[in-house]
Amino acid sequence: MVAEQISNTSAPHILWFDDVGLKDIPVVGGKNASLGEMIRQLGAKGVSVPGGYATTAHAYRYYIKQTGIGPKLREILSNLDTTNVRALREAGQAARQLILETPFPLDFNEAIVQSYRQMCKRFGRTNGRTGTVDVDCAVRSSATAEDLPNASFAGQQETYLNVHGDKAILEATQKCFASLFTDRAISYRVQMGFDHFAVALSVGIQLMVRSDLAAAGVMFSIDTETGFRNAVVINGAYGLGENVVQGAVNPDEFIIFKPTLSQGFRPILDKRLGSKELKMIYDVGGGKSVKNIPVAMPDRNRFCLNDEQILTLSKWAIIIEDHYSGLHKKWTPMDMEWALDGVTNELFIVQARPETVQSQKGHNAALVQYRLSPATPDPKIHPIITQGVAVGAAVGSGRVRVLHDFRDMHSFKAGEVLVAHRTDPDWEPIMKKASAIITNLGGRTCHAAIIARELGVPAVVGTNNATEVLQNGQNITLACCLGDTGLVFSGLVPYVKDEIRIDILPKTRTKIMMNVGNPADAFALSKFPCDGVGLARLEFIIANHVKVHPLALLKWPQLKDKAAVEEIAQLTRLYPANMKSMYFIDRLASGIATIAAAFYPKPVVVRMSDFKTNEYEKLLGGSEFEPVEENPMIGWRGASRYYDPNYRQGFALECAAFVQVRQLMGLKNVIPMIPFCRTPEEGKLVLAEMSRNGLERGVDGLKVYVMCEIPSNVVLAEDFSKLFDGFSIGSNDLTQLTLGLDRDSGGAIARLFDERNPAVKAMIRSVLQLQAQGKLGKDFKIGICGQGPSDFPDFAEFLVENGIQSLSLNPDSVLKTLLRISKLEEKLNIKPAALGVSQDSLAAKAHL
Repeated sequence: MVAEQISNTSAPHILWFDDVGLKDIPVVGGKNASLGEMIRQLGAKGVSVPGGYATTAHAYRYYIKQTGIGPKLREILSNLDTTNVRALREAGQAARQLILETPFPLDFNEAIVQSYRQMCKRFGRTNGRTGTVDVDCAVRSSATAEDLPNASFAGQQETYLNVHGDKAILEATQKCFASLFTDRAISYRVQMGFDHFAVALSVGIQLMVRSDLAAAGVMFSIDTETGFRNAVVINGAYGLGENVVQGAVNPDEFIIFKPTLSQGFRPILDKRLGSKELKMIYDVGGGKSVKNIPVAMPDRNRFCLNDEQILTLSKWAIIIEDHYSGLHKKWTPMDMEWALDGVTNELFIVQARPETVQSQKGHNAALVQYRLSPATPDPKIHPIITQGVAVGAAVGSGRVRVLHDFRDMHSFKAGEVLVAHRTDPDWEPIMKKASAIITNLGGRTCHAAIIARELGVPAVVGTNNATEVLQNGQNITLACCLGDTGLVFSGLVPYVKDEIRIDILPKTRTKIMMNVGNPADAFALSKFPCDGVGLARLEFIIANHVKVHPLALLKWPQLKDKAAVEEIAQLTRLYPANMKSMYFIDRLASGIATIAAAFYPKPVVVRMSDFKTNEYEKLLGGSEFEPVEENPMIGWRGASRYYDPNYRQGFALECAAFVQVRQLMGLKNVIPMIPFCRTPEEGKLVLAEMSRNGLERGVDGLKVYVMCEIPSNVVLAEDFSKLFDGFSIGSNDLTQLTLGLDRDSGGAIARLFDERNPAVKAMIRSVLQLQAQGKLGKDFKIGICGQGPSDFPDFAEFLVENGIQSLSLNPDSVLKTLLRISKLEEKLNIKPAALGVSQDSLAAKAHL
């Protein structure tokens, strides 16, 4: 419905959200048009959006014309150099003050008030303090040029929360008009080529969601760091959402996988607990409409959303992304704000706009990678000073400039590293000059992170202590290329920037797969042209993400080591005393699922735990469960542990993590692989143990591979092939056991360790010949995941010549090996697999 008009003009001053859609951006701005679009088009699909109304662009222009302030504004902004920070600040302040001192025309004033009163009748509750019926509103600016797919004006204008009463609504609306001339808005319009006076402002007066009594935050339908398309990323904290948007808190983060969510599964890949020190609530009786208060410690130590709420928001993200992609006729990932009402326990989307950083990069023909040189800087020369959330997979360096107030921006020099408690739009003129940005507060979707991405500079946010531990003039290096965690090193650490062309890569018959250890790298690595993951090691996930021996969790708190008991209690504080083992299952499942999701639906081969006893012993609580062995390398490891009464319960936890990944999250591309399986009889015992724990080979498409890394695996290859679906040759262990070397010992015989030794190659050739002769079964797969093909090009060529089906390589070897293998296959007249080359013909050509 259109609110009653008192203006003599034909264009309305006010429109209700119910009556506008995305086509109305010129009338009500991007934010309000988007709210109307969702209310009208997505409400029937279950997406909840609070109602309200908007002042129109016509009303803004009417105000400027009727009051005669247009020429004065033009004079203030004429010939302004927006790179001159002081001049920009003075002009912005003068423009805003002019608007705040100029009252609205009476008819516009009346239209706003009458519409608010209609809103009170429609949505209102009785005010306990005054006895009147009113509504609490969010008053939000919505520029007619904002929230476009190729430009983001979000955050440049103001938002006011917990606004109620005629006078307060009018004051907030006028402040929003003034905020069209914030310093950032002026600078950004110049940068993007928008005429200041071609952009008008609409103001949305929206029903408040009582998230001050619950939680709120932001959500993206894309991974904001890597551009990975299949993830929803949710950040949230207690109270009103402004703290998350502004980076005033370190929020909780949830990552969800879109493809299997759409299939009905529950793929919450990761849940990361934020500190959430503050929450913004209504300031009842105070001088301001909202205030921040500390969050109680028990609330900080739990997530602000439960799993059902996480999944509901994620489903909405998919619905919203699909709808806007249809409207724009191209993939349009979305940046959304959400709120949970503490009175009704209902979720709402309160804003939605196209994401404008990763989506604009498109499908680049080159992969850009940064790496430190050396990869691990000498801690004596370049110690780590602080760390936080990495933003931008790059490296930045420069001299530190700590600023505690944006008003000190005149002291900032171009190329310095900006260090601040947090940032907001007032800081943006400085941020544009910075070589890198560091903040104490914030998460991946805070203001500092968003602007850093827009500017293409690395940032480390949420360090908690950067302004205390970094000093003005100090040279530092930010490394944001090492995964989720950004490290800040002392000094200028050398680094290399690689640009790798991927648009001209050839196809090969030999599948090129990747070894992936760290789940934090998976989304970025998925951009590499490969056929999946040939080896994901559980040991990395357990050592770095779990850190606790599985049996120690099952026996907690009866452990003798009381220091370990306390440390485990802290790590597992989200889990009750009788469910500590779920910590192991959840963390392990999260790591596996993240890697599997990154490469979905390509196969991801995950090797079950292959720690040696001396390595297990180093895990928290491990010393109470591990024997002392003279030579752990050939001791109680791999398959021999899984069915042993002394570890069976620990293996059951590993199996439970795989069940969670495959059955709960729907990632059926995961293939478990058994390491160090000495005999076929042992293989049968392991498979029986897996079956007892919910992983039965052949059921629900489950395949199980086994490592071929012991001479017995080669000699009895036909027997093993009857139990398993594939071999992955482990060239490291196969070499040491063929040559009688302990690869951990080093010393005088270390020089003899070489995968290219004729005896080792004879072992591998023997297995590949059995496969070529059809003696291992038509569908039996053979690949290699050892270090050899990554280190030695001639060894990789030997494998291809003998008909290996896949090579799994370290990420830095994938592209160069792919090119080398392509040339070799061309030389051998081996066609890509798509053309249908049989193993027999391949083997025949290889032996010509």
